[in-house]
Amino acid sequence: MAASIKLSELPVGAHAIVRELSKAGPASLRLREMGLLAGTALTLVRTAPMGDPLEVKFRGYHLTLRKSEAEHVLVEPTA
Repeated sequence: MAASIKLSELPVGAHAIVRELSKAGPASLRLREMGLLAGTALTLVRTAPMGDPLEVKFRGYHLTLRKSEAEHVLVEPTA
């Protein structure tokens, strides 16, 4: 089992599985409502030139997150 890292630290093109979301803040609730739950597989598609925002793909659609929001999502990189 690989170590969990923040979604904001995942390299572009990497695949991962969500392990934990912070329970604090309205953005966390909104992410859960959109289907970003523990156990969800995702791919980091790209980042903006300055590293913020990030585009992730999961459950068949693309979502753009602020880097500050992505720091509250722990993921486990997969091969």
